Amino acid sequence: MKKVFKILLWVIVAAIVLGTFYFLYRNSQPKEEHYATVKPEISDIQRTTVLNGKIEPRDEIQIKPQISGIISSIEVEAGDFVNEGDVIARIKVIPEASQLSSAQSRIDAAQLECDDADTKYQRSRDLYQKKVISREEYEDAEKTLKKARQELEYARDSYRIVKEGVSQFNAKESNTLVRATITGLVLDVPVKVGSSVIQANTMNDGTTVATIADMTNLIFKGNVDETEVGMLKPGMKMDITIGAATDLKPSAVLEYISPKGTENNGANTFEIKAALTVDDPSQLRSGYSANASIILDEVKQVMTLPESVVVFEKDSTFVYVLTDSVPKQKFERRAVKTGLSDGINVEIKKGVDKKNMIRAEKTEEP
Repeated sequence: MKKVFKILLWVIVAAIVLGTFYFLYRNSQPKEEHYATVKPEISDIQRTTVLNGKIEPRDEIQIKPQISGIISSIEVEAGDFVNEGDVIARIKVIPEASQLSSAQSRIDAAQLECDDADTKYQRSRDLYQKKVISREEYEDAEKTLKKARQELEYARDSYRIVKEGVSQFNAKESNTLVRATITGLVLDVPVKVGSSVIQANTMNDGTTVATIADMTNLIFKGNVDETEVGMLKPGMKMDITIGAATDLKPSAVLEYISPKGTENNGANTFEIKAALTVDDPSQLRSGYSANASIILDEVKQVMTLPESVVVFEKDSTFVYVLTDSVPKQKFERRAVKTGLSDGINVEIKKGVDKKNMIRAEKTEEP
């Protein structure tokens, strides 16, 4: 019994030793390399780029007062639609003491002239009735009185303009009324009732009372890298994607490329503008972030290969063409001429045909 047990033990040990040697032998043998292959295909290739930017109205107008003063009332708020000529705000004028004093002095002087002309007119009328003076002298005195009275009205109106900013002769067109200069949507009203405002002049830009834009005339405004700006031309079409309005799929036509670049995070970029076409602009807001996809170059129905199977060495490009598969794969290194690439597939202009099998990724078989 012991003898059988010993024989069985030696058999097991021998099997383990032989198995170990066989395992080590198999692992020491070179493994056969096997490659997947692909065939050239006929397809279209587009080189596109995606530009980041914003949706903006083409015309965004800042409404400024024509007179300095204090906002007494605001008639609109952001989001309101206004027509050209609508009143946006009213201004209460705070007159300067010197201007007010000068206007009052003009009234006093005009009043004296008017009183003197009235006295002369009364005397001329009495003398004319007594046939002492001619009709011409009487009419001259009458004209002088009318002019004096008119000057007094003008002086009083000037005083009113200085004090209140309103003329009695043209109250509807008063400078105290801030009106919309275009028809559109009120984007912003940066002032409040009681805010001081100043009119625009050569010394300053004036206070913005409201910002109005025509939201039916929108543009995409973005930037393009200097490596791609040379491929853009006015008239090229763009597809717009808006993150805040994914249901909208507006298109755009490139209409402006800045002739001057600006440095942005170490890279030179050029501003571009494209006219936007959208079915329902009411869903859009000024300042929405957007992306624009634009086709820089395109070829149709050309021979293509995955760019991953092409070997790039300096200025040359190669592929490995399958020449034999039995008993093992054999490949021939062949120079090819490439064309347009979209980053995934590349155009093959010369070097292979549709029947060739091209080496791709490698797999290993024992």
